[in-house]
Parts: sequence; C-alpha cells; structure tokens
Amino acid sequence: MVQPNPENRRSQSQMHPEQYARLKAEIAAPYRNIRKFIYLGAGASGFIGAFIFFFQVLARRNLDTALPNFALQVGIVAVAIYLWRWESRRKS
Repeated sequence: MVQPNPENRRSQSQMHPEQYARLKAEIAAPYRNIRKFIYLGAGASGFIGAFIFFFQVLARRNLDTALPNFALQVGIVAVAIYLWRWESRRKS
C-alpha cells in the first residue's frame, strides 16, 4: 500500500479560507447548485406554459382543457418557487 507523501498534502491552515468554506458547504449539501438550476428551469417552463394557457383561457378557447392545464402550470411554478426558497433557507 502506497502512503501519500505528507509534503504534497495541503493542510487546512495552508488553504484559503474562502476555498475551505466553499468545500465545507459542498460537503454539507452536495449538488445544491445543480438542484437550484433544475428548479429554475422547471419554474421557467411552468411560467411559459402558464402564460400560454392564460391567454387561451382569456380568449375562451378550449376551456375544458386550457383551464386545468393553466392550473397545473401555476402549480409547477409555485412548487419551483417553494423548493428554491427552501434550498436557500437550508443554506443559512
């Protein structure tokens, strides 16, 4: 078994405090930025869908399908906002 050379290892005291804090935060909550990116994408998609279905409801076209789809898209946006805020609160 090969032992690592102690001279090549950087101790906590030799590491920049910002880099150490970033690594410590990543260990505490891995993939946080990826999850927030997914929440952002889902929220944007839901917003675009809600925008389209809102104007279909406003024009009274296909109300039997447009209204439930509009409600679904608004729900997706609400869930994405909730998860984004929950993730941000967990960070602090």
